[in-house]
Amino acid sequence: MDNNPVVSLTDLSFTPLGSPGPVLSGLTLAIVPGQVAGIMGPAGAGKTTLACALSGLIPDFVPGTWSGDVRVGNADPLASSPRDMAGIIGIVFQDFEAQLFSSTCGQEIAFAMENRGIDRTTMQQRVLQILARTGLSRYAARAPGTLSGGQKQRLVIGAVLALNPKILCFDEPVTDLDPAGKAEVFSLIGSVLRGEEDLWEDYRPDAAIVIEQETEEMAGVDRLILLENGRVVADGPPHDVMRDVPLFSRLGLRPYPTSQFFFELGIRDAEGPLTLGNAVQAFHRNQLEIDPDAVAAVKRQDRQKASGYADEIIAVKKIGFGYGKDRVLSDIDLSIRRQEFVAVIGSNGSGKTTLSRLLTGLIRPHEGTVTVAGMDTRQHSVHDLSRAIGYVFQNPDHQIFCDTVFEEVAFGLRLRGLPFESIVARVNEALAAVGLSGRKDQDPFSLPRGDRQRVAVASVLAGQPAIIILDEPTTGLDYRDQVRMMELVRELNRQGHTILMITHAMWVVAEYAHRVIVLKDGGIRADGTPRMIFADTGLMAETAIKPPQITAFSTVLGHPLLSVQEMAACTRRRRGS
Repeated sequence: MDNNPVVSLTDLSFTPLGSPGPVLSGLTLAIVPGQVAGIMGPAGAGKTTLACALSGLIPDFVPGTWSGDVRVGNADPLASSPRDMAGIIGIVFQDFEAQLFSSTCGQEIAFAMENRGIDRTTMQQRVLQILARTGLSRYAARAPGTLSGGQKQRLVIGAVLALNPKILCFDEPVTDLDPAGKAEVFSLIGSVLRGEEDLWEDYRPDAAIVIEQETEEMAGVDRLILLENGRVVADGPPHDVMRDVPLFSRLGLRPYPTSQFFFELGIRDAEGPLTLGNAVQAFHRNQLEIDPDAVAAVKRQDRQKASGYADEIIAVKKIGFGYGKDRVLSDIDLSIRRQEFVAVIGSNGSGKTTLSRLLTGLIRPHEGTVTVAGMDTRQHSVHDLSRAIGYVFQNPDHQIFCDTVFEEVAFGLRLRGLPFESIVARVNEALAAVGLSGRKDQDPFSLPRGDRQRVAVASVLAGQPAIIILDEPTTGLDYRDQVRMMELVRELNRQGHTILMITHAMWVVAEYAHRVIVLKDGGIRADGTPRMIFADTGLMAETAIKPPQITAFSTVLGHPLLSVQEMAACTRRRRGS
C-alpha cells in the first residue's frame, strides 16, 4: 500500500464568522490510499466543518478565519472553488435532501456529468449502472421527492459517485437507510477501495472518509478517529478505540454494546475484532450465564405493558395505495389501541412513511378505509384529523417556518381560533414538556438540530392530540440528543399519548417500543413485541432487518434481551465457578 497521504491536514484551525471560538483547533491527521477512515464525535466536535474544509466550501461559502494547511490529492481546497474540488472529492452531506433538485432520478444522476461535459453515451451508461447499483433502476423516471428517505439517500450517493471522485467523504451517509442498506454501503465502500469490486467502468477511489454516529456501523471501518472540540482525542483500529467505554461515555457517544456490557460487569472482553463470535467466547471464558429467573421477570414486564392499553383508536381496513404505477401498500389491516407505543420498521420503500401519511389524512387510500379516533380519513379534513393525531416529520425543517419558537408552537392553535390566553398557556405547557421553556423568543432555525426537533414536537403537543406519529425521530441527532428525544417520547406515552414511531434505529425500537410492525413489499409481514420480532432470525433474514447487536448476542446465548442494561441485569456468574 502507498503510504503517501491522499488527504492531509496540518494544524488546521477554523473559526466561523460570528462564532465565539474555533470549531477546528489545530487539527492534524493524514489518510493514506485504500483506507476507510471513520470519524465520530459529539455535536459541535467539528465533523461537518471538516467536510466543508475538504470540499472547498471554506472559506468562500462558509466564511471565517482559518490557519494551517489542507491537501486533498494534489489540491488545496482552501484555495480552490467547490467546482474545482468536485472532481477530486465527492461529498454526501448530512442534509442530503438539500443536494436533490432535479425532476427525475435519472436526471439527478446525470446533472453533474452534464456540467462536466461527459459524452452522452458514457453518461447514459453510467446513469443506468448507478441506478442498478443503488437499487433504484425502477425509479429512473420518478421524481426524487416521492421516494422514501432511504431511497433519497441512495440517490444522492449515486449522484456523487457519478463524477468518479478520487476521495469519498460521507457525512452520516446511512441515517435513513434500513439495516441491510447500512451494511451494504459500508461493505461497498470497503470492497471498492480494496479492489474487490468495481462500481462501473474502471472506477476505483483512493480513500473514503465516513462521518457517522452509529457505533455498530463504524465497527467495520479500517480506522476510527474521535473528535472533540475540533481536535483528535483518539485514533486507531475500531476494536481498540471502541473498547474505551469511559471515553465514549464522556464524549456522549453510544458505546459499542458488547464492550459496554463487559465493562459494566467489570470484565475486559476479547482482544481483536468486535465480532459476535469473540463476544460469545469472552462470555463463556469468564464463566458467565443467563439467569432464567431474571429473564422470566423481564418477560412478565412485557406482558404488563400489553395489559395496560385501552380501546381501539386507529383502525385500518384493507387499504391499498400507489404512486402512479408503483404499488406501495396492499391489503393492510391494522388495529392500534390507546396508549400503545408502536414501532413500524422495514426496508426502504416498504411503505412506512406512506402508511403514516395515510393515517394523518395527508393522502387518501385508493382502496379500503382508515379510521382515526372515530373519523374516516376520506370524509374528514386534515384540519379535523389534526385534533386527534399529530405528525412530527423526519426533517423538522420541513414543518418549521415561523420567526420565533413561540409563534411556531402557537401557529396551529391560532388556526383553530383559540383565545390568546389559552394559546399562551398551551404553548408554555408544550415548551416545558420538551425542555425549551426559555427559548420561546428565539428564531427556531438558529437552534441546533436536536432543539429544532423538539420545537416540532412541541408544535404537535400544543394541539393536545391523542396520537403522535414520529417519522425517524432520532435522525441527524447525536447520541445524547437521541436519548433525550426518546426519553421525551417515552414520557409522552406514559402520560397517555398513543405513539407510532417509524425508525431504522433498531436499538431505539428494542429499548423503547412495546410493539413492532414489520412491513415488507407493501404488506404487514410480522406484528409482535420487540423481543419476539428480533429473536426470529428467519424473519430478520427475510426482511433484511439487522437486530440490535446486544440482542443478536443474547439470542445466540438462548435468551433475546433488548438492551445492555437488561442483559447485564440478567447475567450472573456460572454456579460453582
